[in-house]
Parts: sequence; structure tokens; C-alpha cells
Amino acid sequence: MLIGAHVSAAGGLFNAPKNGGLIGCETIQFFSRPPQGGKPKAITTQDAEAFSSAMQESGIKSAYIHAPYFINLASGEPRIRHSSIAVLREELERGSQLGCRGMMFHPGSAKDVGEEKGEEMVIDGLNNIMDGYEGSCQLLIEISAGAGMVMGDTFEEIGRFLKGTERGKEIGVCFDTQHAFASGYDMRTKEALDVMLKQFETYVGLSKLTASHVNDSKVEFSGHKDRHEHLGEGHIGKDAFQFFVQHPDLQHLDLILETPLDEKRSDEICLLKNWKLR
Repeated sequence: MLIGAHVSAAGGLFNAPKNGGLIGCETIQFFSRPPQGGKPKAITTQDAEAFSSAMQESGIKSAYIHAPYFINLASGEPRIRHSSIAVLREELERGSQLGCRGMMFHPGSAKDVGEEKGEEMVIDGLNNIMDGYEGSCQLLIEISAGAGMVMGDTFEEIGRFLKGTERGKEIGVCFDTQHAFASGYDMRTKEALDVMLKQFETYVGLSKLTASHVNDSKVEFSGHKDRHEHLGEGHIGKDAFQFFVQHPDLQHLDLILETPLDEKRSDEICLLKNWKLR
């Protein structure tokens, strides 16, 4: 288990591992392109070498790219859907250039087409993204917080995405504690966490988990909103994160903080590291 956080890559992708090293990260997540949209700068051989050197110098053992926010594989607008597919494939290729372990994304919203059609569109999008892909960066579906008709907010639906995709065995999952909690999955006690993980094993499979965002929640249980809070300051509570970090079935995960970016971030990394099983 590696502990880290989402960090800035402003000024050059090599700055992501440098910024991670400054706060004690063992793993990092970053945007390789503007998250709100816009064409990214191409990654040259020199860029990849600078990133690799910064990873080694900063002691970062793994890295992840987070896809831009505008991604929507279930959009009723063909332009948005096709650009989402193209960007996700491009981000996978960019991640492979940098030696990243994975690239996580949110499937999007089916508000224009309905859930049944939206599910078909997500699966079709995944097929298109993975068609002919030979890179090393793994595509990761991130569980959603379940607002409106957002796709991927239940274990059952994520399981159907993977089973319905031709190369679904190669696709992994990024678990987000706040999103899962907001979608109605309780983890506040050891017993509740065990029940939740058994559900995940039934519908998806714990072997599909590659990484997890560890965030407390500003919204109440089953609140269906994406609102992150510092560990122990939200509705999930500090004890739950210790149970999560020490659970025997989760020791293969990379844990990534997406809590508010302030001076508490490095303290949270230390806290998670102290809870790690030795």
C-alpha cells in the first residue's frame, strides 16, 4: 500500500512528482492536461525523461493521471461523446509515455438519454477506447457520487460495464470513499466495511481495485453529492479510515488524498502512513 495525494503539475509535468515529494507522497495523481478543457502540450521524449527523473529523485513509486472533468461517455451530444472517447484514449497513451500505473475517469451522466441507453453508451465508449490499445497505463473507472443520473454510482452498474466491455478484464476500478458513502455504501464501522467489500466482491471483484481516493464527506450518508472533506472532519469519521487502511483485503491499493489542498494535507499523509500495516 502506497500513500499519496493529487498534486499540481503546473509549469511542467515533472513538477507533479516534485510537489508530491515535498509533502511525503509515495504515490501521486495529477492532471496531464487542463482539467476544464483545452489542447494539451505534447509529451516529448525529454518530458518523459524529466518526469521519470523527478519520480526517482522524489521517491515516488507510482503515478496516476486523472481525466478532465468534461468527460461524458453517455452524453446525448455526439460531439461531447466522441471527444470524451478520443481524450480518454489520448490520456491512456500519455500515461503510458510517462510510465503511469493508471488513468481514472468518471463515466458521465445519462440525463439526456436515460440510464438504460446511457449504460449501453458507456460500454460502447469503453470498447472504442480500448480498441487496439497496447499501452501500459490501465484504464480505471471511478465510482461516482450518484447525483442526478450520473453513471457508475453502484457496484452493480460498474460490474455490468466491465462484463459488457470486450476488454473489460483489463480495465480496473478506482474506489472513492466519499463518492461511495454519498451513493449509499456505509464504511463507518468494521462490520459495515466488511459488508460493503463483500458486495463489491460479488458485483465487481476486489481484484479489479487498483487505487482508492481517500476523502471524508461534507455530505451525509447517501447524500448523492460530490463534496470532499479532510479526514476525520466529515460524516465518515476518522475511525473509518483506519479500518479502511488496515483492512486485509485492501493492502494492494494505492491510496490518494483529494481532500482540500491546504496545510493539513501533509498531516493527513502522515496519519495514513502511521496506520499502514507493518
